[in-house]
Amino acid sequence: MRRVFVAFLLVLASIGVAPPATAQTEAAGFAIEYERIPGWGGTGIGAAVLTPTGQGTGPFPLVVMPSSWGVPNLEYVGQGAKLAKAGFQVISYSSRGFWDSEGGIDIAGPPTIADVSAVIDWADTHTPADTTRVAAVGISYGAGASLLAAAREPRIKAVGALSGWADLIASLDPNDTVNFQAVAALLALGNITGRPGPEMASLQTKFITGEIDSAITEAKALAPVRSASTVVDRINANGAAVFLANAFEDSIFPPTQYTDFFTRLTVPKRLHFAHGDHATPEGTGAVGLPNETWDELAGWLRHYLTSAANGADAEPPVQLKSQRGTWRGYPDWASVGTTRTSYLTKPAGLSRTGGLAGVPSGDWSSRIGAGVPTVADSGIILVSGALQGLLSIPTGVATGLVDRSFAGVWSGPAYSSKTIVNGSPRVHLTVTPSAADTSLFAYLYDVDAFGFGSLVAHKPFSLLDATPGLAKTVDFRLESTSWEVPAGHRLVLVVDTVDPRYRGLSKLGGSVSFSSPAGDPSWLSVPIAA
Repeated sequence: MRRVFVAFLLVLASIGVAPPATAQTEAAGFAIEYERIPGWGGTGIGAAVLTPTGQGTGPFPLVVMPSSWGVPNLEYVGQGAKLAKAGFQVISYSSRGFWDSEGGIDIAGPPTIADVSAVIDWADTHTPADTTRVAAVGISYGAGASLLAAAREPRIKAVGALSGWADLIASLDPNDTVNFQAVAALLALGNITGRPGPEMASLQTKFITGEIDSAITEAKALAPVRSASTVVDRINANGAAVFLANAFEDSIFPPTQYTDFFTRLTVPKRLHFAHGDHATPEGTGAVGLPNETWDELAGWLRHYLTSAANGADAEPPVQLKSQRGTWRGYPDWASVGTTRTSYLTKPAGLSRTGGLAGVPSGDWSSRIGAGVPTVADSGIILVSGALQGLLSIPTGVATGLVDRSFAGVWSGPAYSSKTIVNGSPRVHLTVTPSAADTSLFAYLYDVDAFGFGSLVAHKPFSLLDATPGLAKTVDFRLESTSWEVPAGHRLVLVVDTVDPRYRGLSKLGGSVSFSSPAGDPSWLSVPIAA
């Protein structure tokens, strides 16, 4: 492990972060050591400890950084070096059960969260840290652990939770539809880089052997204690200032579960969203490269740990970056957009395409086949969103090629000027399934004059234990976004029954009917920025 550690320091030097040549040599304002820290119950935790040098004897505010799922403690050494040079004591450690840390992977269970407090305790006696001024900062798994630690640890005064979760089930089983690709990827990476604990071992055995329903039931029982949304009142009571960042296309921990959590926070808070996939907006910053997210977070930590008058508390709490690269600030989540509702009209004509109208069009019904995929889907996890965020290559579809025999399609009018979709679109439908269990997948596209659509947002919804042949109302939000629709483009809603990212329940040979009763018309609401 020490050889790997030193090799990574050389990499840091090559990208402009000048670490010391050895573990004890002071250079560039910090010293770095590899330590074995006793975690909860004495479990050994492998950590990189970065201590400021040439900045007095301290004490220094402490930044504790639990690693992401499957990533070792070297993950944050680049950013940790910047923070240490700026006067923060930093401890970046491998999360319990991964790499050089002992124990088993407990999926952010109580021992993993207690490790954060154990690391703070160790820092109090082994480093020049001021443990009355502590931040917990992490990406992904480290973000979830940091939020949960803030609920139980009053010494934590600030949190940086990047690409994390606040609600584990809403993230991985949205609307009762398992994100199959994400779960499979997480289980595989956990086994490659760590040692599953009893909880993970049980879940993955059920998952692999096809006992999915049993695995879901077990996961739902485990999730509350592992979700910050469950303990938001304790986070508010402890008062830590919370910085949340995420990608709009995050394919593991999608953004809407974060916005729900954000609105419940009463502490100082910031929401920082940009386009990309899981951890792509802040990934380069972890290794020390220039990065917008980490620059904002560093200012947040300096203000709330050192009382620096840097204006971090004066900026709009909600910051959204559109796919065109424009940042816009808002005082709260409710202010990001004003809802405009369009009513779905019956698919008709040669195109078998419905409209999005300003008024209801009366009773209508339209039927599609179920269990057959169309060209509309949400893309590939970790790839499609990254292409959007890094290269502005959207998850696209030729809307004319969407088979109307297996999808409902509704097209709105072309916009006369640029329009910004800001927030979470919402779909309200009356559906009649032919089977007890059916999955629906809704996609909202920005479509140009040639019929090519760029995916703006999507969401799955599964009907469970429905009465076949009986109409049922479904109402659900699509994922949050900030998307600039150019003049001349239109929004198109597609709803089908298969998406390869998810474990769908729709069966081949089944059907779904969409309808719009006069007393409860079907509609699409879209939040539009002023």
